[in-house]
Amino acid sequence: MRTFGGFRFKDRQFYGELRDDAVHVLTKPYWLGLEFNGEVVPLPELQIDVPVAPGKLIAVGLNYADHIKEMQRTPLGTPLIWFKAPTSLLPHGGTIEIAFPKHQTDFEAELGIVVGARAKNVSVERALEHVFGYTTAEDISDRDLQKSEKQFSRCKSFDTYTPVGPFVYTEVDVRDLPITLRQNGEIKQQARTSQMIYSVAEIVAFASQSLTLLPGDLILTGTPSGVGPIHEGDEIEARIGDWPPLKNSVALASRAGK
Repeated sequence: MRTFGGFRFKDRQFYGELRDDAVHVLTKPYWLGLEFNGEVVPLPELQIDVPVAPGKLIAVGLNYADHIKEMQRTPLGTPLIWFKAPTSLLPHGGTIEIAFPKHQTDFEAELGIVVGARAKNVSVERALEHVFGYTTAEDISDRDLQKSEKQFSRCKSFDTYTPVGPFVYTEVDVRDLPITLRQNGEIKQQARTSQMIYSVAEIVAFASQSLTLLPGDLILTGTPSGVGPIHEGDEIEARIGDWPPLKNSVALASRAGK
């Protein structure tokens, strides 16, 4: 397994490969090619940043049968996809800011796919050739807006509503990994990626029929059952397999109540 991420040092932002406790700095984002500049920086000196900068942030819904049941929905027969705003991305250690404190705002742990090569009308059999790697993500969702507006983009696109990271992993098999979410230390979601209705390959192939996927695009693959509301002061931890956990705190947005 290889590990990549986004990092900050003072006012400088860059991408690199994490090897042990040191970051080998890349000359450009990893999804555009692995070219190193020779600089190596100890990880403790750096701030972990969002590990991706997608042109498109695509979400998949209703991809676990138990979640379909708890949301009282019915299977569609094809993947359900929509767009989230890339400005909703939040790094590991960042604070999820609840936009409307009187609304029910839920956590959703998800496996994320980072596209590594342009994909248009690709087959399921060749879809994984267009994947660079994988990450842990959350799809924070304002249920009041989702129900009242009958669509998903706005209710899931507020700033900070897509925590992702800490890193992106390559050379991993994600077909059957445990996926969990803990809220204040208590397990709320617990499943395996093998329970997804549509696999990574099927999702990439399906999305590429309608869209041209480009390197760096991020696709969220849906959440298992157990979703629930977040509250000010919560500590949220999402984990997939043995990857480092994605940890975020929760607060009220500064605009709340205005």
